[in-house]
Amino acid sequence: MSAAAIYFGALGLLVAAVTPLWILSVRLRNAGIVDAFWGMTFVISGWYYYFVADGGWPARKLLLVALVTIWGLRLSLYLLWRNHIQGDGAEDFRYQAFRRKYGPERYWWVSYFQVFLLQGTLAWLIGAPLLGAQLGGGPLGPLDYLAVLVWIVGFIFEAGADLQLARFKRTRRPGELLTTGFWRYTRHPNYFGDAACWWAYGLLSVAAGGYFAAVGAVLMTALIIKVSGVALLERSLGRDKPGYAAYARRTSAFLPMPPKRG
Repeated sequence: MSAAAIYFGALGLLVAAVTPLWILSVRLRNAGIVDAFWGMTFVISGWYYYFVADGGWPARKLLLVALVTIWGLRLSLYLLWRNHIQGDGAEDFRYQAFRRKYGPERYWWVSYFQVFLLQGTLAWLIGAPLLGAQLGGGPLGPLDYLAVLVWIVGFIFEAGADLQLARFKRTRRPGELLTTGFWRYTRHPNYFGDAACWWAYGLLSVAAGGYFAAVGAVLMTALIIKVSGVALLERSLGRDKPGYAAYARRTSAFLPMPPKRG
C-alpha cells in the first residue's frame, strides 16, 4: 500500500472514530466531550500506521508509537478527569458560544462539521510525523536519541504543569495566580511541553527520511500558540485575572526563560 493510501486511510479511521462521539455529544448536549478525545486521536492513528506501514526500522517504529501512546493516553485521561470527573462536566464556553450563535435546532448537526470533523481532520494533518517515522530509515542514530531527550523534557513540562495547576486549583485563594514551579519560567508550560513532544515526533520522522511529514510539528505549534491555546487563554486571563499583566511582563509567554527582574 502506498504512503498516500495509508495516510488517507487514517483520515477515514479518524472520521469513523469521531462520528459516534458526536452522536453521544448530541444526546448529552455537550460538544466539549471532544476535548478529552484529542490525545486518543493520535494514539489511534499512531497504531494504525504502525501496523499498516511497511519498511520502517522496527525499533524506531515501536519507539514512536510507544511515545505517542504514553503522551496521548495521559492527555486524554487528564482532560477527562479535569472536565468531566473532577469538574462539573459543563460544556466549555467556546462550544456554548457556538450553541448560542447557531441555536439548538441547528447546532446539533453544525457541531459535527465545526467541531468533530474539524478536530479529526486537524489530528490527521498534524499526525503526519507519525506516518513519516514508520516508512523508512536505518538503525537508530543521534537524531533519534535527541528526539527522545526532547520528548522527555516536553512530557515532564506538560504533565508536571498540569499536576501543579490541578493542585493549585484545590487550594488557591480568590484572584491568586499560579506563579511557581514550571509557571515561574513560562506562562504556558503545559503548552510548551505539548509542542516539544511534537517536535520530538518530527525529529523521529526526519531521522527516518520523512522530512515533509515533520511539518506536523509546525502545525501543532502554530495551533497551540496562535489558535486554541496560548492566544485564547491570554485574551481571557488578561481580561479576567487581576495581576496577570504584571505576571506577563516578567514571565515568558511560551519558551521557558528566567523571569525578568522588577
